[in-house]
Amino acid sequence: MKCQYCEKPATFHITELIGPDGPQVMHLCEEHARTFLAKESTSPSASIAGALAKQLKLTGKPSAETEQKECPVCGISFFEFRNTGRLGCPYDYTHFDTELEPLLVNIHDAAEHKGKHPRRAPVSADSQATLIQLRREMEEAIEREDYERASEIRDRIRELEETGNR
Repeated sequence: MKCQYCEKPATFHITELIGPDGPQVMHLCEEHARTFLAKESTSPSASIAGALAKQLKLTGKPSAETEQKECPVCGISFFEFRNTGRLGCPYDYTHFDTELEPLLVNIHDAAEHKGKHPRRAPVSADSQATLIQLRREMEEAIEREDYERASEIRDRIRELEETGNR
């Protein structure tokens, strides 16, 4: 979806509930969202607008080097994360720690998880990273049409998954 004021992609979708006409939805790019939120800081919804504006200031525009940075385990780049909003593996948190920490603190008011954990959580982050790496190798072997190697990797993946579920 494009910004209402320009041709850039809309990354902010703001719904205003103030006014007699009912809710109004605005689709804005980062630049127009900044100007809109700066104007709105005097309205009754100033606290929400202020929080969004604060997040925009914290995240800012990452450098080209940061955008190109890739996780060695799963191969996701920081650019892909910014576009999808999803990380590829547990190691992304350590690999992109300097870029993610301000974002996590702003959203969750903390940089560490405190609370419940899934009952069927993987044995360790290392075993999960190994599985991710093996799956990628298996896909590459299939693309090269090296089916013997792919079946060996598949068997290794099954072995690791069975030992991890015990």
